[in-house]
Amino acid sequence: MNEEGQKPAMPAPAGREPIFLLPGAITILAGVLAAVHLASTVVLNPDGQIQLLFWFAFQPYRIVLAGIDPGIAVPLLWTPFSHAFLHAGWDHLLINLAWLVIFATPVVRRYGAGPMLALFLLSAAGGAALFAVTTLYSQVYLIGASGGVAGLTGAAIRFMFQPVLIGRHPETGEQMVLGRRLASVREVFVNPRSRWFTLIWLLLNALVPLVPLLTGTSLSIAWQAHLGGFAAGFLLVGLFERKI
Repeated sequence: MNEEGQKPAMPAPAGREPIFLLPGAITILAGVLAAVHLASTVVLNPDGQIQLLFWFAFQPYRIVLAGIDPGIAVPLLWTPFSHAFLHAGWDHLLINLAWLVIFATPVVRRYGAGPMLALFLLSAAGGAALFAVTTLYSQVYLIGASGGVAGLTGAAIRFMFQPVLIGRHPETGEQMVLGRRLASVREVFVNPRSRWFTLIWLLLNALVPLVPLLTGTSLSIAWQAHLGGFAAGFLLVGLFERKI
């Protein structure tokens, strides 16, 4: 009992720490990618997996065959996006998920779930476009979230290396954090950190096609999708920008 004859106030129970610290949109997207791959490997037999690739992988050669049979080009309406939900193996999926967690997080916290998903899909399509330009007659197909994730990387680079802006509340005059300004393309390359990150990322992906020539080993890495997706996210992120 205290001096006034009242029981001392009990401390408020501490809030529970969330199990997942990721934004919900990223958790859901990662879960969908994992569920699709799990279903494709556990539920589908080999014939079913072939049909899955036929209908949902991106195959640029369909553009060539469209002149012979227009019906074969119909999947081109959705495969520039749907290919991002298919993966060649668990290692392929896990690498993309790790990269997704790192670079989708700042994007979804800045713009929200809808713009993040839109950038992911637009970047996947941008990666598919460059892949088509370079492999039109090769009869190969494209799968994997790499293009979409590369686009989120390009989008994040536009602001994550910029200084935090501080303003004042219009009524109280108190200082408040406004966030980071979206850098112009020029400013990205003026800032040393964003410039070197961008140049090294682009150079590493541009060198992928030279690896077989230098080592004699083949790599099944769609570097075109990485570069095309990165460019799409890097250039289109401004469409979702809000003034701060």
